[in-house]
Amino acid sequence: MAYLYETHLHTSPVSKCALSRGSDYIYGYQDLGYTGIIVTDHFFHGNCSLSRRLPWKEWVNRFCQGYEDAYNEGLKQNFDVFFGWEETFDGFDDYLIYGLDKEWLIEHPEVRDWTRGEQYHNVKKDGGCVVQAHPFRQRQYIPKIVLSTGCIDAVEAVNGAHDDVSFDALAYRYAKKIGKPVTAGTDIHNADDIGYNEILGIYSEKKLKNISDYVDIIVNNKISGLRINEDRIKFNGTEDVKSPVEVRDINDEVIGKGWKEFI
Repeated sequence: MAYLYETHLHTSPVSKCALSRGSDYIYGYQDLGYTGIIVTDHFFHGNCSLSRRLPWKEWVNRFCQGYEDAYNEGLKQNFDVFFGWEETFDGFDDYLIYGLDKEWLIEHPEVRDWTRGEQYHNVKKDGGCVVQAHPFRQRQYIPKIVLSTGCIDAVEAVNGAHDDVSFDALAYRYAKKIGKPVTAGTDIHNADDIGYNEILGIYSEKKLKNISDYVDIIVNNKISGLRINEDRIKFNGTEDVKSPVEVRDINDEVIGKGWKEFI
């Protein structure tokens, strides 16, 4: 038996772009046969609705409310809800953080000032992991693509919010080229989408007891499968990258390589 989990989910009122509260998602995912969800609201430099002027502890407490709302409803329904977040660099480059909790955030206000490299090394040091979200997404608000080859544990190769699935084919091939595990997430913002749009996720051979178990199956490449339409990752060689591409290494430094070397 394989257990199914949503890995990328946003809640209102924490994520400015979300339309549903955390508790609104539980029944729909249960109905689709999911074992659990991971709430990944937009963090400090992302599309978060919280004032950055709040004292840090108050900011963190409010940030966790979307997750806690989902978690409390999950307890009532015997449905697992885990905590993560999605941090953004330069207004467009997104990373999913898993394995840490509210108390860790309260104790690390410096997280607000980290570079990609500092984020990776500090999150790893304390038992978490970093997954680059939708690395080949091309939209008007995204001035360039960043391929953070060395400061990630995995690549979100399939993202349900894409309007062009060639982004997924590129991300999947990229992840395989650099030898990183792949994940899939719906990037859902509205519980009403459940049952109407494609809902994605990952399979695990073992039931996850906590978010640390999810970190374990990522860093040890034990994700047993993806809940996706396989057509989304079929690479045919005609996929186009119109945006500039910046490739970064394990030291978070830009290197002079083109994106085609990673495809």
